[in-house]
Amino acid sequence: GLTQTAPSGNTANANVAIVMPKGVSVKSAGAGVKSVTATSISVSVTAADIATVITATVPLSTLSVSFDVPSGSARTFTVTVVTSSGSYTGSQTVDLAGGASVNLSISVTTSTTTTTTTTTTAPSAPSGVSVALGNARATLTWTAPPPPVTVTSYNVYYKTSAGVTIGGAGVTKSAGATSGGAITGLTNGTTYYFVVTAVNSGSESVVSAEVSAKPANLLGGGVENGGVAINNSSTGSTIMVSTLAGLALTAGTTDATGSGARFGRPYGITTDGTNLYVADQTNNTIRKVVMSTGVVTTIAGSGAAGSVDGVGTGASFNGPTGIATDGTNLFITDRTGNTVRKVVLSTGVVSTVAGSGATGSADGTGTAATFSSPNGIVTDGKKVVISTGVVTTLAGSGVAGSADGTGTAANFKLPDGITTDGTNLFIDDNNNYTIRKVVISTGVTTTLAGTPLITGSTDGSGSAALFNFPTGITTDGSNLYVADGSNKTVRKIFPLLGGTFQGGSLGLGGVVTTFAGGAGVFGTTDGTGTGARFSFPYGLTTDGTNLYVADTTNNTIRQVVIATGVVTTLAGSGTALGTTDGTGTGARFYLPNGITTDGTNVYVADTYNHTIRKVVIATGVVTTLAGSGTALGTADGTGTAARFNHPQGITTDGTNVYVADTYNQTIRKVVIATGVVTTLAGSAAIGTIDGTGTGARFYLPRGLTTDGTNLYVVDCANHTIRQIVISTGVVTTLAGGAGVTGTTDGTGTAARFNYPEGITTDGTNLYVADTTNNTIRQVVIATGVVTTLAGGAGLTGTTDGTGTAARFYLPSGLTSDGTNLYVADSSNNNIRKIK
Repeated sequence: GLTQTAPSGNTANANVAIVMPKGVSVKSAGAGVKSVTATSISVSVTAADIATVITATVPLSTLSVSFDVPSGSARTFTVTVVTSSGSYTGSQTVDLAGGASVNLSISVTTSTTTTTTTTTTAPSAPSGVSVALGNARATLTWTAPPPPVTVTSYNVYYKTSAGVTIGGAGVTKSAGATSGGAITGLTNGTTYYFVVTAVNSGSESVVSAEVSAKPANLLGGGVENGGVAINNSSTGSTIMVSTLAGLALTAGTTDATGSGARFGRPYGITTDGTNLYVADQTNNTIRKVVMSTGVVTTIAGSGAAGSVDGVGTGASFNGPTGIATDGTNLFITDRTGNTVRKVVLSTGVVSTVAGSGATGSADGTGTAATFSSPNGIVTDGKKVVISTGVVTTLAGSGVAGSADGTGTAANFKLPDGITTDGTNLFIDDNNNYTIRKVVISTGVTTTLAGTPLITGSTDGSGSAALFNFPTGITTDGSNLYVADGSNKTVRKIFPLLGGTFQGGSLGLGGVVTTFAGGAGVFGTTDGTGTGARFSFPYGLTTDGTNLYVADTTNNTIRQVVIATGVVTTLAGSGTALGTTDGTGTGARFYLPNGITTDGTNVYVADTYNHTIRKVVIATGVVTTLAGSGTALGTADGTGTAARFNHPQGITTDGTNVYVADTYNQTIRKVVIATGVVTTLAGSAAIGTIDGTGTGARFYLPRGLTTDGTNLYVVDCANHTIRQIVISTGVVTTLAGGAGVTGTTDGTGTAARFNYPEGITTDGTNLYVADTTNNTIRQVVIATGVVTTLAGGAGLTGTTDGTGTAARFYLPSGLTSDGTNLYVADSSNNNIRKIK
């Protein structure tokens, strides 16, 4: 209501104007004014997209205006009193709840006071709306409307088709949204469209510009950071880091989802493949994180420091740090308590398996052994044999440092957590703020991520990522998960997606030139030679006349005429992603990697759609040959009944397509005529084993080529080149030392590679994109002799030149036209030619 003053002694009649805002009109006939007393009028209104003014003349006194209001959001009504001496306006905000009766009152007295009138204006729409995809979620950010209009809250509206409107069919509303907050519960692989509105006491704004995103559980080629996808195509390393749960630099005990959860100091971490288990040191609790959703719960520990055995939160811990699991139990180093504890996962029962609680270094059985602030299995040189409780001294030179090297030549600085993939150890080097890798068979130690003695919370690649006293670590076979203690977050580390390639016979002099694309410049432009633009081109193949490029982060298939260098888009549309079959730019891909051709069609490993696509070269018609764009898996079957898991490498013999099913660790065969999919070699288990069919093991196989009799596989994370006899499925290692990185030329297993990804053959030699070494290698098939054809090991750049004088930046795809070798120089965003 409004108290307003009229001149003293004024008894004149007043014109009372009830000014209805836009969206309200009179329901009754005529002016809508009913019979009234000398002091009030009654008006009934309903919603409509017009503004209506209702007036009446009554004696000047206290006026009560009452009316029924329709359903809707909060709205401000303005009432104006007009007298011979001037007009007086007041406003009142009401909640338009259906059927509610609202009274607006204006008091007019004969005193001489003045009041300030405040009116509320509906805000304009938020600007700069952007969306980033994550695992079953999307994170929206926006810029608030400019002052002086006040915004009290925001709403996000979304659906799975374009054209989102307030209250539209199929539209979901997320009220009270905040910029940077995640919309969860989305379906991976489905494109969502979003708009944002601003709200205040006056009304709701019009909708913002529409944005879209396709949620995914990122396993490579991008980073999931609390729902944010960071493209890594311009980085110089293959190791990526992201945040899974907790909020950097924010401590707490809250159980919740993702960044809504809080940790005190997450120290140790392990996994059973479905959940992560975290030793939350300063909270004295054991936490569980569901990997698929990021949901965090407390499964053991009361929060109070102690050594009490018990069930769940009835037990107590004293500075738990290291943690491991055998799938049935958790084993925990209770650091301040100097003990090793066990938690039965099915019951939550907590017991002490080793350590008396006293500080010491005695070996022994069970509580006869003593520890001195144990952190992880190797931190103070101890290991526990779970079946017997026997404790022995394992390793450690005792000299602090950050040097990489072999055995005792390497140094650590208070390492904490440790895990293994069966071939390597991965260690949290706590006071160096790095993640280290140790090859079990050789003791070779390297720094995988982080920069020694530099702290931070930055996500990024290799040494560009920063940690702050990392404490725990585990692996699910494809990714590492790190408890980043002082950042109070859980981080994820994984290797980069690979490519695929096929070619013909050639003899090379090692001269490198830039054939198409601008060095280091990304884009979608079609054009000639260096006037064209690519965005992380990965797969590369040829029919002898044209090159065909899987332009990965442009989500397109590009064609390059070899004779002229003219680049055009054959299929896919710019950065728009999806699963749609169609013609040319009407089709959609999702981070395609591998590509091969039989001269009539191009076959594409559509990596994030988990499908194999076929593109008819003459028409650009795109169809799905095998796999489902909405589901991943390991199933053999026909067409869309088969399942893949981030397939990356692909080649063909004209009858079949062979696929490096990267995250299934298998090599698959697809019969082109029928779409029947079978597994030729490997199983879902990681390893280095040579063998027959599913008895062999791979670790992130990526590049793939064939000479018609054999397949040659770039076994990326094993750093080896494998050979598969197509007729028998027999797998052998042709070159490279399993699990050992390096740049060494040599014969067979004496040679070294560093996360190689691309491969092609001329029938006599293999040509390998040794991606992280930034070199092109040649392998003689008959002898296994490996030499470096072009590029400087460990050196990045754009320089054209001969042999080792040339420079590459994460080269991936390879193919040949029978005379020259063509290289997809991914992070330089161009195509190189070697002749």
